[in-house]
Amino acid sequence: MPHSTNYHSTLISVAEDCPVVEATPPDRAGSVARLQYEMLRDAPYSLTSDDLLLAVDKARFGDIDAAEWAAKPRACLRASPLVKRHGFGLHHDAHGRIALVPMGSDAYARLLADPDVRKRPGMRNMRA
Repeated sequence: MPHSTNYHSTLISVAEDCPVVEATPPDRAGSVARLQYEMLRDAPYSLTSDDLLLAVDKARFGDIDAAEWAAKPRACLRASPLVKRHGFGLHHDAHGRIALVPMGSDAYARLLADPDVRKRPGMRNMRA
């Protein structure tokens, strides 16, 4: 059975212990953070979490069998370096498609205040 990391109508908020005070694009070329950032920046609300994670793995490791890839459990985007270290929230729309939302932006504040949007915190960098 395929495992899914997709959320719907959900904001993954910036991790509580994120080290930046404003959203900062990742600068290391080829890193998971940079690949996720570029894919989401260039095509907001076009990829689901599963689509994004598979595309990043394909970019890093070459051709991957999608069925085999989907059969293995993996961390969801709550563990993304974008929410843990770079100050971006990830909004999943009703169809599960994702967009970057910089912390401190009006869009981020609106999503945090919207009772119809579920909130899931980004995973902490360090244990409490």
